[in-house]
Amino acid sequence: MKRTHDTGATSTLFDDLREVVTAPDPARPEPLPLCRSGTLLRAMLLVIVVLGAGLLFGAHSAAAWVSDLSAAATVAVPATLLWVLMACVGRHLIARAARGAQVAVAGGLGAAAALLLWWPMAAVGMAPSPGASPVAPAVTGALLAMLVYQNERWRERARLPAAAAARLADLQTRIRPHFLFNTLNTAITLVRLDPQRAEEVLEDLSDLFRAALGALDQATTVGAEIELSRRYLAIEQLRFGRRLDVEWDLDPNAIGAKLPPLALQPLIENAVRHGIEPADKGGTIEIRTRRRRDRVLISVTNTVGGAPSKAGHGIGIASVRERLRLMHDLDADFRSGLTEDGRYRVSIGVPA
Repeated sequence: MKRTHDTGATSTLFDDLREVVTAPDPARPEPLPLCRSGTLLRAMLLVIVVLGAGLLFGAHSAAAWVSDLSAAATVAVPATLLWVLMACVGRHLIARAARGAQVAVAGGLGAAAALLLWWPMAAVGMAPSPGASPVAPAVTGALLAMLVYQNERWRERARLPAAAAARLADLQTRIRPHFLFNTLNTAITLVRLDPQRAEEVLEDLSDLFRAALGALDQATTVGAEIELSRRYLAIEQLRFGRRLDVEWDLDPNAIGAKLPPLALQPLIENAVRHGIEPADKGGTIEIRTRRRRDRVLISVTNTVGGAPSKAGHGIGIASVRERLRLMHDLDADFRSGLTEDGRYRVSIGVPA
């Protein structure tokens, strides 16, 4: 451990972790997360549902309704794809506009996307009502785009209470009394054998809790999560000694992927608590990261042995899963369970 006393203050291994997260710039409003597969799927579903409901009024039979909806979808589906692409590329420009103007800009992009698809298809006779005025597809595209954008805004607004609840559950997970008591007991033992080491353990424990409490609502990276987890495991290594074997298999190309703060440490703590602690001979924890094209995969695997530990409430895993969903929507993947060789594995997949 490295410490300096040049300024009269003590620096620890956690100082660099506090600098990873920066405060948001009020001059640059945060845009809606429109570049996600979840946004595209919701937009498609909403457009098809609205068009289908509207076409019900003019359909004389179920077959006619299906035919009309299919014809409308030939323009609506590619136009929705184009709108999502345009809104994704221009999301920062949209975010700089006033609240009311944002919906209007989104509607304008919807009208442009609808016309860009309707005109060439109408020219070759493939669009529904090819002889109709271009006002109809433009107005329809604008209204649907405004509805989709407002729906994403409502969803983002509803996300805030859910994020607060997830952070509260995560806070309860991070301040587990058993970890605090065990670390303090380790430090008390070291006071007699190695006072300097005991002081370092207490300082690292203090900084670990400070880092946990100070990074509740900003994104971090896989690299920062790995470093924080190394510090946590260093503390646990003092208590378990040779009973705790840690294997790191890390891909340097995966360190930049975004994660919620302290998404990895609770999973490793669960592995220690339920895999290593109840086993008389201890066990092994493997932390692995891999980048596969546009995805980053993270796994925490631990051996299972000895009498089962006291079952928890699942707050840690549930909190991590919820915060991943809030950050990455449908682009996040979370799985847990026993492997074929009898080990327990938690796997996370996020965009690179």
